[in-house]
Amino acid sequence: MRVIEHLKNNGNKTAFSFEILPPLKGNSIEKVYNIIDKLREFDPKYINITSHRSEMIFKEMPDGSFRPQKMRKRPGSVAIASAIQNKYGITAVPHIICKGFTRDETEYALIDLNFLGVHDLLLLRGDAKGPEKSEEPSKVNLHATDLQAQVNNFNRGIYADGEHFEPNATPFSYGMACYPEKHEEAPNMESDLRYAKEKVDAGADYLVTQMFFDNEKYYAFVDRCRAEGITVPIIPGIKPVVLKNQLNVLPRVFRSDIPEPFAEELRRCKDEEAVKEAGIEWCIAQCRDLMAHGVPSIHFYTLMASESVRRIAKAIY
Repeated sequence: MRVIEHLKNNGNKTAFSFEILPPLKGNSIEKVYNIIDKLREFDPKYINITSHRSEMIFKEMPDGSFRPQKMRKRPGSVAIASAIQNKYGITAVPHIICKGFTRDETEYALIDLNFLGVHDLLLLRGDAKGPEKSEEPSKVNLHATDLQAQVNNFNRGIYADGEHFEPNATPFSYGMACYPEKHEEAPNMESDLRYAKEKVDAGADYLVTQMFFDNEKYYAFVDRCRAEGITVPIIPGIKPVVLKNQLNVLPRVFRSDIPEPFAEELRRCKDEEAVKEAGIEWCIAQCRDLMAHGVPSIHFYTLMASESVRRIAKAIY
């Protein structure tokens, strides 16, 4: 069942979903399965699998010099999405990103996903790094809306080079990202809302927010979206704080404000275990409030926090 169908057919209940990272290169997929096994009792309607571009590393050569080399530290989302969907029967949603991938590579991923029976996607730009020197700008998608146009064309039976083919029987359905506290590169919220509406008008079935810790900012954002004519589900993305340094790291990296009452509570914590407990308590209260407001789903970011997510889900579902 498609993500949008899960959201529409879940009655008045708030659906549970979460995001996982592919294992590091050389590690077993069992680590992924362990997280899913820990959370499947809460009936996840779908599971997202992140995607990561190659990174530039410097490899030491026998003569003592260092040679730059591109390396992808995690496998792609295609195979893992298929493995999850076939093993658990849960809708898998691989992330498809612009950065680090050419249009041709994206096309091959779409072809493979179609063969594997995975037809839900989350379309994202990816990190802010520009194309590598070896990538010609004409061969990559620079923005999420460019990626969206490629997927839309693929659904219509048009390859990246413009060649036509018989459209697949099952088109791809997809969600895209939105930002209750404004994307870091948007000049203002009005501009950000315009881009969100463009995504929806072009075919996004739903939007998933960047993580936030202040529900009032989410509610205000949803109200502004509705006023702009954005009617699709807007799924709150939630992350439990588990480490004290996240008090500074998360606002810097994700541009997500931490409300002062929560920040003060974290500052008072004597150790990381106390931080984890405070993060769980805040997140439970945050989620209960969201559920009371009738959100269609809560989507959890589990990086370093799968045990916290399990305890939160136990409390609210």
